[in-house]
Amino acid sequence: MKKIVLLRHGESTWNKENRFTGWTDVDLTPKGIIEAEKAGETLLKEGFSFQKAYTSYLKRAVKTLNCVLDKLDADWIPVEKSWRLNEKHYGTLQGLNKSETASKYGESQVLVWRRSYDTAPPALTSDDPRNPSFDIRYKGVPDTDLPRTESLKDTIDRILPYWKCVIFPNLKEADQLLVVAHGNSLRGIIKYLKNISDEDIVHVNLPTAIPYVFEFDDKLNYIQDYFLGDPEEIKKLMDAVAHQANVRK
Repeated sequence: MKKIVLLRHGESTWNKENRFTGWTDVDLTPKGIIEAEKAGETLLKEGFSFQKAYTSYLKRAVKTLNCVLDKLDADWIPVEKSWRLNEKHYGTLQGLNKSETASKYGESQVLVWRRSYDTAPPALTSDDPRNPSFDIRYKGVPDTDLPRTESLKDTIDRILPYWKCVIFPNLKEADQLLVVAHGNSLRGIIKYLKNISDEDIVHVNLPTAIPYVFEFDDKLNYIQDYFLGDPEEIKKLMDAVAHQANVRK
């Protein structure tokens, strides 16, 4: 039996403030650190022992991974970081409050920008300081590969080559791998693994720091997937994510 655990980072400062984050490099909140540590404790209790871990270039994911590995006493295992696991780029929406944006543009439009498959938010201009071409961490990435905005489709197109060529092939040698990333980058992987339709992916919402396990047989055929935790509590957390962009009354 082979397993890959997908884990969204713990609560970030902009999650708490209900802002569009994307590639903005915000930190975990104290609650986010507790969530990450709890995820590590859950994985330890369930007997997980990872041979390698993967994460993005963004500190909220990196710090979540560090907390998990510390709880597993597995700080020593190889960790590979890739910009391809970064969150979906939200273009000019980055930094805006989701509820306030819904009040301005309408909940239906914001839902399309947040959760639709192929519609991207308005793009950053070339001189916008939030443009990733100005960020030193992406110096080695060709400028044509750096997004100024992304739809989920664009995010999946960015992630899948890394998934197919780097992460998933390592499951041939390893029994368990850990991927700590972001709500939309992980939604893209889940869509691919479960063959979720373009229309139905809008209903997939990942709570912060809840381990999501995918099992494969020795020939790497998908068997099943499940969250670790109380189903009722996880549903509540998913519903909360789904309603983040509702207009507050």
